[in-house]
Amino acid sequence: MKCPYCSFMESKVIDSRPAEDGASIRRRRECLKCQKRFTTYEKLETISLVVVKQDNSRQPYDREKIVRGLIRACEKRPITYAQMEEVADQIESELYQMMSKEVTSTEIGEKVMSHLKELDEVAYVRFASVHKHFSNIQSFKSALEELLDEK
Repeated sequence: MKCPYCSFMESKVIDSRPAEDGASIRRRRECLKCQKRFTTYEKLETISLVVVKQDNSRQPYDREKIVRGLIRACEKRPITYAQMEEVADQIESELYQMMSKEVTSTEIGEKVMSHLKELDEVAYVRFASVHKHFSNIQSFKSALEELLDEK
């Protein structure tokens, strides 16, 4: 492991423990050259997912796209970044549990909307307006009525 301070390639592990999510290991390390300490996280390598877009093009799955979409939808809402990360983690877990190497962007969007509906209704409507391509006020109204009917 390369030291982030002096770039020396050798360090010793001082402490190891499961990270908060339980899916990774947090390691506290000390550089053998400069004696500075730093933290690393070890995570299980998962199968690579391919996202099938609406135009049938394919691209590698990128968790950060989900996080960016959540940030935009939750802008100026009482949602913490940690909550958005947790939603992204849950969605990612659901995608890997599908046991498929390909997933459609529509499926991902539906999962995001499902989690946002539970988290914050305004964020849900914001995300849905982009995901479902609301073209007029009537389609927006229909989505709001659907949300109100569920209450």
